[in-house]
Amino acid sequence: MRKRSPAAERHAELIQIALVEAAPSGLPFKRLMGACELSEYQTRSGLTALRDLAAKKGWPPLVWTRDMGYHFCASEIELEEWERAWVSEKLTQFRRMISGTLAPHLALFPKSRWANYLNTQIEAVKATLEMAASQSG
Repeated sequence: MRKRSPAAERHAELIQIALVEAAPSGLPFKRLMGACELSEYQTRSGLTALRDLAAKKGWPPLVWTRDMGYHFCASEIELEEWERAWVSEKLTQFRRMISGTLAPHLALFPKSRWANYLNTQIEAVKATLEMAASQSG
C-alpha cells in the first residue's frame, strides 16, 4: 500500500466520521462533500485513502451503490451483489477493448510483442474466470 499524504488521511477520517453518522443509509457523493466540507478532489482523494484504511484495519468494505451512495457494506449478500456488478462492468470494458482495439491491433500487426503479451494475459484471466464460474455453479 502506497503512502498517502497527511491531508488525504485527514480527509479519509472526515469521510469515515460522516459515513458512520449517516449509517446505515450512506451518502451520495455531493452530500458527502457537503457533510465533510471538502472539494471534489479532496473527497475523491479521501475516499481512496479510506478504502486503503478500511482494508488495513479490517473494517467492512467501502462501496458505492446507486440507491445508498457511499457506505460501509456489512451485508454478505449486498457485498456479493456489488462485487458481481463491479466485475460485470469491468468484463464489459475488457470485452470492448479486446474487440475494438486489441483484435484490430493483432490483425494489423500480428507480430506485435505488446499485443501478443496483452492477449496472453487476457486469455489467462478468461481461463481463471471460467474455472471460478464452473466451481461456483
